[in-house]
Amino acid sequence: MFHLILTACLATSSGICGPILLPQGDAATQQDCEARAARITDDWIAAQPGLTAAGTRCRANADVAALQLQTIAPGIWFRRGDIAQIETGNRGRIANLSVVIGETGVAVIDAGASRGEGQELYAAIRQLTDRPITHVILTHMHPDHVFGASVFSEAGATVLASDRLGPALQARAQSYLDSFDRIVGPTEMIGTAIAMPDTVVSDRMTIGLGGRKLELLAVPTAHTDNDLTVRDVATNTLFTGDLVFRGLTPAVDGSINGWLQWLESPPKDVALVVPGHGETAQGWDEAVAKQANLLVQLRDSVRNAIASGKPMSQAVPDIVEELHGFAEGWTDFPDTIARDATAAFKELEWE
Repeated sequence: MFHLILTACLATSSGICGPILLPQGDAATQQDCEARAARITDDWIAAQPGLTAAGTRCRANADVAALQLQTIAPGIWFRRGDIAQIETGNRGRIANLSVVIGETGVAVIDAGASRGEGQELYAAIRQLTDRPITHVILTHMHPDHVFGASVFSEAGATVLASDRLGPALQARAQSYLDSFDRIVGPTEMIGTAIAMPDTVVSDRMTIGLGGRKLELLAVPTAHTDNDLTVRDVATNTLFTGDLVFRGLTPAVDGSINGWLQWLESPPKDVALVVPGHGETAQGWDEAVAKQANLLVQLRDSVRNAIASGKPMSQAVPDIVEELHGFAEGWTDFPDTIARDATAAFKELEWE
C-alpha cells in the first residue's frame, strides 16, 4: 500500500511545516497514488484556511512513520502511552491506544494527542490489515485521547462517543488546542482538528465487526461527565479509558463520588483490563485496587478537612501532605493530587 503524504505549512509561518497523511489517497501502487494526489490535496487544503501546501509524495507503508503496536489478545492490538504528564518531550503521547480487528472491519479505541499521532496509528494498522477502519471510539473528551480522530474520520470511520462528549468537547475545544500548541509545539500539532461524534451513546450500544461484537456503555459522571467503556465480547477485554489509571496519578475532572461508585461496581467476567494510562491488567482487582484505595483516602481527607472548617486554600496543601505516604508508584503525584483535592473539595463541600 502507498500513502499520500502532503507537506503542510502554517500560513503565518512557512518555516513551520509537517507531514499530513491523507488516507483518501491510499492506493495499491505508487502510480495510482500519484494520479489522484493533486485532486485530493487541493480538496483537503481548501478546507484548511490556516495551512498551505508545500508538495506531496507517495510513500510505501513501510517507509511511513508508524506506532509500535503489540498484540494483547486475539485480534486486539495495543500501544501504551508514556506514563507521564503531557510535555514537549513526549509530544503529548501519553494515552493508551487500542485496535480491535474483526472479519469485516477495524475499530480504533482512542486516537491520540494530535493528527501526527493519529497518522502513525493509522499507518501501524495498515501494516496489520487492509480491512476498512469502520469505527473510532472516543472514551472521553480529553485531548490526549481524541485529537487524532480526524484521520480516521477522513478514512471513512464513524466516530462514536458518549452523548455528553460533544457539548463538553466543543466548549473546551479552543482552549485544548491552544494549550497543546503551546506545550507540545505547533510542528507536532499541524493539521490537528477536532472530530465531533457521528453517533452518540446515551446508555448502551453494540457494534459489530463481522463475527465480533463490541459493547459500549456510557458511564455516569466519574473521571469526567462523558466517560465511555468498551468491552470486546470475544475476549472479555474491557477498555476503560481514564476510568482506570495505572502508574500515572488519576485526575478528577468529574465527580470523586461518582468515580468511586463506578469502581465499587465491577463488571462481570472481565479477563483483561486496558486502562487509559499504564499497563494492562489481568482482571478487575489488579487493575483498580491501588487507584480505588487512593481515591478513597483522598475523599476521606477532603471530608475531614471540610468538617474541621478549614478553608480550601489551607485544606489543599494539608491534604497533599497527608497523602504523601500513598505517593509510591504514582507519577506526578503532588501536583495532580493538589488539583484533585481542589476538585473534590468543591464537590464535597456541598454534601
